[in-house]
Amino acid sequence: MTRNDLWDPFGTLRRVRWISGGQWAGKSTVARLLAHRYGLTAYHYDHHDARGHNDRRIARRVKLGQSPADPDPDQTWVNTTPQEMAAETLEGFPVRFEWALDDLRCLVSGRPVIAEGWGLRPELVAPIIDSPRRMVVMVPTQAFRERQLRELPRTATVSHGVSDPERAQSNRLERDRLVAEDAVRSARRLGIRVIEVDGTQDAAAVAAIVADHFGPYLPPPEDHNA
Repeated sequence: MTRNDLWDPFGTLRRVRWISGGQWAGKSTVARLLAHRYGLTAYHYDHHDARGHNDRRIARRVKLGQSPADPDPDQTWVNTTPQEMAAETLEGFPVRFEWALDDLRCLVSGRPVIAEGWGLRPELVAPIIDSPRRMVVMVPTQAFRERQLRELPRTATVSHGVSDPERAQSNRLERDRLVAEDAVRSARRLGIRVIEVDGTQDAAAVAAIVADHFGPYLPPPEDHNA
C-alpha cells in the first residue's frame, strides 16, 4: 500500500499523527495528554483491537476454515515459546492494521487525529505518511518495563485462566520485549524517531518531547484557563 493507492474517502488517514512502539511505554498516556493539550481526537488501538475487532477475528478464522473458538489459553500462553509468540504477533499485525485503518478512515473530525498502539507498526505506517515526523516509536527500557510491572496492576498477570500463570507471564513479557525490539529495528531502518522511555521523566515531559517531534503537524495548544 502507498499513499497513492490508499483508500481514504475523507482524507483522514493522511493527516493522522502516529505513536507506535512497545507495551508499557506510556503511549496511551502521552496520546491523552496531547489530545487535551492540543484539542486532538485520540484513537487507542488496543481498545479497538481487544473489543471492536474481535468479531472480525472470529469471522476471519471461519473464512480460513479454522475453528471460530478462541485458541486454548495454555496453548497460547504456556505451551509455546516467546519467540513463537512474537512471530505470531508480528505475522498478525498487517491484517489487524487494516482493521485499524477502517476505524480511522471513517472518522470525520474538525480536530487533528492522533493514533497510538503497538500494532501501528512503522513498516505499515511508513508507506502512507508524507514525512517521518508524522510518526514516533516509544519503547520502554528494561528497567522501566520492570518498574511498570511492579506499579501497574494490569501488567501483573495473564488473565486468561491458564494452568501456569507464572510461566505465562514470563512468556508474555519476553514476547513483548521481542516485539518492541522489532519495532525499533523497523523504525530506525525507515528513519522514524525512536524515544526510549526510562522513567527519569514524567509523562508530561515525555509528551512534550513527542509534541516537539510532531510540531509541524500540531495546532497551537489550547488555553484551558480561558
